[in-house]
Amino acid sequence: MPKPAELVPPLLAWFAANARDLPWRRTRDPYAIWVSEVMLQQTQVRTVVPYWERWLRELPTVEALARAPLDRVFKLWEGLGYYTRARNLQRAAQVIVREHGGRFPRRFEDVLTLPGVGRYTAGAICSLAFNEPTPVLDGNVTRVLARVFGLRDDIRQPTVREHLWNLAGQLVNAVATRPKRGLAPRFRGRWARRVASRPCGALNEALMELGAAICTPRTPRCEECPVERNCVARRDGIAAELPRKNPAGSTRLQRVQAFLCMRRGRTLVRQRPASGVNAHLWELPNCAVTAEVSPLAAARELLGAGVLKVRHVMRVQHTITQSRIALDVYRIEFAPFARVPRAAGRWATRTALSRRAFAAAHRRILDHTTRGSSS
Repeated sequence: MPKPAELVPPLLAWFAANARDLPWRRTRDPYAIWVSEVMLQQTQVRTVVPYWERWLRELPTVEALARAPLDRVFKLWEGLGYYTRARNLQRAAQVIVREHGGRFPRRFEDVLTLPGVGRYTAGAICSLAFNEPTPVLDGNVTRVLARVFGLRDDIRQPTVREHLWNLAGQLVNAVATRPKRGLAPRFRGRWARRVASRPCGALNEALMELGAAICTPRTPRCEECPVERNCVARRDGIAAELPRKNPAGSTRLQRVQAFLCMRRGRTLVRQRPASGVNAHLWELPNCAVTAEVSPLAAARELLGAGVLKVRHVMRVQHTITQSRIALDVYRIEFAPFARVPRAAGRWATRTALSRRAFAAAHRRILDHTTRGSSS
């Protein structure tokens, strides 16, 4: 079993020379680091970069985020999904302004109390911004640690999960308790100064970067790994088999019908409730259906008896948590002078549609169906 202290020097040296140039690595601002960490949850780096840059241009401080209209926050987030993250960012910013005078808290315990901030995010912020010896454990770090230390049990088990947190803590503590001159070899490369000045954060980043670039889920490039000689999975030839997870529960299919209603250049849309999936976001009128419900009957139930015809336009398939959703879109033709119930939604111009944040599937529908349409 490798000793955590033995892993620190090669990990830091590798990170100094090989880390990707990501914009949030060029700052010590805890606010900017926090935003990047939240955006990176469930989202790939290449997707996040332009979102993060635009967010920091539009909302450069905690105070700016705290006072921004919620619609603006969601619009800046549109396309990243999991919109609760954006709502919690603003709630946490408001807490920071109210309880910390607008200054991002430095103590791990204080960061952990912020809305939407869990153990991983708090550890990442404190280590990257303040060089505190707080561990991180995301999917990449889990994979690296499971392989290096040869953990063969299901990583979803609470006891295994806590063991992984303990290993991550031992690694970052090995940095914090070791004199800087003991971190030989000397660091070389673009990020050498960062590693020397913030070794706790750099160690956490090295683990995340290693999992993203080298210790990948499939076909890990073990021969390029800085801790290859210390890795139990490499030694035993089981790197591709780890980490182990028991099969997740099966997904269920849900059928949804959405209705595209257009009049004189306006489109009927509605806003989702303040709680639940995609809270506050906009969408086309829609309803979940069973196979027995006809689109015409569903449309009349939702939009009134004035619905004359329905025409199938497209199908969008997507997944939310453990539900596979088949979303069928129908263009609605109303009878002359038909009235749509107020509860069905609001009529919005193209300009209004462009300014509102829509659930991802509904934005795809609008982009596809309203292009070039004005009827």
